[in-house]
Order: sequence, then structure tokens, then C-alpha cells
Amino acid sequence: MKTFTIAFAMTATLVTAGLLRNVSGQEMGTGTGEVIYKSSDRATYQEMMPGVQQAVVWGDPSTGAHGTFTKFRPGYDAGMHTHTNDVSLLVLKGAYLYRDEAGEKRVGPGEFLRVPGGHKHWSGGDKTEGAVFYSEGSGKFDLVPAK
Repeated sequence: MKTFTIAFAMTATLVTAGLLRNVSGQEMGTGTGEVIYKSSDRATYQEMMPGVQQAVVWGDPSTGAHGTFTKFRPGYDAGMHTHTNDVSLLVLKGAYLYRDEAGEKRVGPGEFLRVPGGHKHWSGGDKTEGAVFYSEGSGKFDLVPAK
């Protein structure tokens, strides 16, 4: 059963990764035609804010479209906020916790979530495991506290 679960998660990850595209249907990437291989386990993470570490996979989240590995420490609370641009994520380990006016979601390994730019939501990491996820943004990454 465990082998099936791991195989299913890997298949879901590969299929979902192919779905990470911007609204116009164009692939978000480096535009250089190069093959990119990175491991979330061996990536070099930098602290972005207390409780959040990030490793850039491609692009530059401070200026435009990008892909990153992100870690939320256990119990991390980002508060209610929006992002200017669309953000899509695929959880690799732990659980990304998400809440908006429609309810709560626990996004676990092999599961995908897309948050449209301007959509008010809360996010955080599982209180025991935190979260490790791959995310892509259609433009510069920001976190705008909600009022």
C-alpha cells in the first residue's frame, strides 16, 4: 500500500507540474529552452521572513515570473493577505493550510492549489510538520496584508 501511495503521489506530482501554466496557457519558465533540474531536499534556502524559507528554482520572484521551493515552519501563520499575481503551488511534504470565504483546505503532498491574484486568503503550515511546496507565480511575488 505504501508503494502505491508513493507511486500515486509521484504520478500526481508529474501530471500537476504539467498543469502549472499561466492564465493565457503559456508555460511559465525561463524562456531559454534549457532543462532545469532541482531537488527540494538539496536546495539552498534563504529566510524570506520569520517562519518562511525559499529557494529559487527559476526566474526572479522579486521582479517577475518565477518558480520556487518554499518551506513554512510548523505552525506558520501568514495572516489574511492577497498577492498581486496568480500563485500556483504543489505540496511536496507536510501540509499547506489555506482558508478563504469559501472555507478551509488542507493541501497535502501531491495536491495542487491555484490562488488568483487579488484573492483574499489566509495561509499557513501544519502545526506539526510545516510545509514544503513548489510554487510558481505569473509575476513578481508579493504578500499584501488584507485590511
